[in-house]
Amino acid sequence: MILPNMKKTALGLTPAVFLILIAFDRLLKSAALGDYFEPPIVLLPGLLKLDFIGNENIAFSLPFRGPWLNLLIALAIAALIYAGLIFFRRKKVFYALIFWLIILGAASNFFDRLRYGFVIDYFDVSFFTVFNLADAMIAVGALAVVFLEWRAGRRV
Repeated sequence: MILPNMKKTALGLTPAVFLILIAFDRLLKSAALGDYFEPPIVLLPGLLKLDFIGNENIAFSLPFRGPWLNLLIALAIAALIYAGLIFFRRKKVFYALIFWLIILGAASNFFDRLRYGFVIDYFDVSFFTVFNLADAMIAVGALAVVFLEWRAGRRV
C-alpha cells in the first residue's frame, strides 16, 4: 500500500525539516544582529518587513523578564523534552515530533535570552506584532496539539 510508505517517509523527513527551520531561524537572527536589516527590508508594503527588534519580554511583549523567566523557560523546556520522550516511548510519534518542533523553537529563543539578554525578533507584521521563525514553530506546534486533542474528542 502506498499510503503507509508515504507516512513513514514524511515522518522520516520531519526531523530534517525541523533542523532546517532552526538553521534558517539562526541565520535570520544573525542577519538581524549584523545590521543586514538596517534599514528594514520591506517584503510586503504596509504589511510585512524584516527588521531587528530585541524583545526582553515574553510572548507578545508581555512585561515579564529576568532570571525568574529564564528559570521558568528552562523548566518548561525540560518538561517538554520529558513529554516528547514519553510520546516516543508510547509510539505516539506524531505527538513527539510536534513536541520537538516546540522544543527546538523554545530552545532557539532561550539561547538568545541567555546569550544576549533578549530574543531576536525580525518579522514585523504591521497589524500584529514582531516575531521570529522560532516563535512560529512554537505557535504551530501548540496549535497542532490543540487540533489533535480536539479531533480526538478530548478537552484541551
